Amino acid sequence: MKQTADMLTLTPQELDERFAYSGNDLGATFSETAIRVRLWAPTAERVVIRLYKTLRARKVEEVEMVAGERGTYVVELDRAAYEGYFYTFQASINGQKVEAVDPYAKAVGTNGKRGALIDPTSVTPERWIEERPLFHSSQDAVVYELHVRDATSHPASGVVARGTFAGLTEAGTRTPNGGLTGLDYLADLGVTHVQLLPIYDFGSVNETAPNDPDNYNWGYDPVNYFAPEGSYSSNPDDPRTRILELKQLVQALHDRGIRVIMDVVFNHTYDAATVPLGQFVPGYFYRQEADGSLSNGSFCGNDTASERLMMRKFILDCVTYWAKEYHLDGFRFDLMGLHDVETMNQVRHALDRIDPSILIIGEGWDLDTPLDPEEKANYFNAPKMPGIAHFNNGLRDGVKGDVQTPEDRGFISGAFDRTSEVKRGIAGNVSSQGFADEPNQVVSYVEAHDDLTIWDKLTVSRPEDTEETRRKRQMLANAIILTGQGIPFLHAGQEFFRTKDGIRDSFNAGEVVNRLDYERAETERPAVEYVKGLIALRRQYPMFRLANAAMIKKHLRFLEEGEGVIAFELKRTYEGYIERQRVYHNATEEDITIELPNGEFEVLVESGAVKLHAPRLHEEKQLVVQALTTTVIAERKADYKKYAVAGGAALTIIGLLYAANKRRKKTD
Repeated sequence: MKQTADMLTLTPQELDERFAYSGNDLGATFSETAIRVRLWAPTAERVVIRLYKTLRARKVEEVEMVAGERGTYVVELDRAAYEGYFYTFQASINGQKVEAVDPYAKAVGTNGKRGALIDPTSVTPERWIEERPLFHSSQDAVVYELHVRDATSHPASGVVARGTFAGLTEAGTRTPNGGLTGLDYLADLGVTHVQLLPIYDFGSVNETAPNDPDNYNWGYDPVNYFAPEGSYSSNPDDPRTRILELKQLVQALHDRGIRVIMDVVFNHTYDAATVPLGQFVPGYFYRQEADGSLSNGSFCGNDTASERLMMRKFILDCVTYWAKEYHLDGFRFDLMGLHDVETMNQVRHALDRIDPSILIIGEGWDLDTPLDPEEKANYFNAPKMPGIAHFNNGLRDGVKGDVQTPEDRGFISGAFDRTSEVKRGIAGNVSSQGFADEPNQVVSYVEAHDDLTIWDKLTVSRPEDTEETRRKRQMLANAIILTGQGIPFLHAGQEFFRTKDGIRDSFNAGEVVNRLDYERAETERPAVEYVKGLIALRRQYPMFRLANAAMIKKHLRFLEEGEGVIAFELKRTYEGYIERQRVYHNATEEDITIELPNGEFEVLVESGAVKLHAPRLHEEKQLVVQALTTTVIAERKADYKKYAVAGGAALTIIGLLYAANKRRKKTD
């Protein structure tokens, strides 16, 4: 394929029309005897693959790639000779030579500078089964957001391989005082999904010094989207080790009944000028403003163009690869509102073909990027994207206050004018004022990796509070999330009042600020047990995770109990039983007395404790809900079927006695 001046001036739309490639073999694919490598580069006049025998080899072997269909270049290599080699592409474009890593590289070396010709399917743990932990519907999920390094890097974690994929697979780890840590801690908490902050290869951490506590980042700086991050590996130089250890982590979590969500950042890249994506088709993969500059709705220097066919294909190929090859169970789309609706729907359809239970959640913020508002994958367009959930920032801000203003207060901190926002969130945001059609389109949360933790937010917005009062407010927030409809989401450490020393976005603040403090978790064990109990409550009582909007509207009713109190009832008839739970969130600083309806009630949650196994029977007509606490009660089940059968039997006996008495009178 000879490059022409005409091809260099093609618009992205013209490139789509003439050269969009639909094959499933971009990057390196492996047969028994050969390695085929294909690159999409329609504006290149020549491409060679540069082969290096070792990671740091200077000697290079160049092999000419042949022009293939739809703007691709392809080469076939002998597998026996070249497997394990490192490689890059060098393309001649408009008289300039451009060298970069294969955008589809499935394995890379240190700091992602070279791809590796390694078949990922050949690198598997001893135990590697495709079966995922049992899971029925999105609303059954309880998502726990976790940074791989944070999870085990604390010196008191008892983990040997701290801060790595391998460290999070270690079982039986404890603090010096015997508290659970790492994998055991997660399993004990009872969450259904762990959402890992970016685990693909990112550019903001130097992989040659992974143990430097200041060499730290969350990882929202994508470089190589298909390959695992090396700083989480025990040997960043060895691409196989990255693949193996990440698969071992996924399997370890699956073996504990925990599914794994991957945080994906397709909306921008680490550096548009240097990362592999876009090097071989200049100007195609990124959106531009009218003046030709890169659009920056992401505030990261560039926005990718998901609406263009080959960028859309890149996203689809990537998520389906991770779902199949690494058995991942969900994807969290960073700044999803920068993508287009059609791409996100195609992602949903592609993952449905693999496993419909795979979750898709994302940040549906409305951001400034040159895309038609009707096409943006933000929460205003949520009805156009069934089966895709958006983070509910209305609930978040309603509960704790505006995240952009640290001093701002929410419902838990005394701003009762935010009550309606919280109620809307509790009901799954499916009201006429909400953005969702169904509760599986809503992620309910109050804390995530960015912005102040709840503890730090309350420290600023309620400086007059004692620490004990602050604890109560945060426990109230946790209860609001875990007793509401939709998909509940917890930030790691939220259950034990995690603090980041008041740093709002700690993405590069270092390990010491960010690591999970398991000694604090020990000290705050009652609060941890509270969240653990609320998760168990949610699992035991299906009414807290109703399947659709129609059921929510039918079975959830808010009660009026005065300012500063949110109360609601969940009630239905199920297989002959009347099932009823009531929830009271008291955000006031005074105890309140509630009038109860007729019936016998068991108190499941009160005074900051969950009592599922030994609930207190409450027979009085009044119930006291303590200040800054949540109380949950459940009516003792009345078996109306049994009563109906018993009543019918009694009437039959009475009838028989009456008939026998009449016969006896006639005989007399």
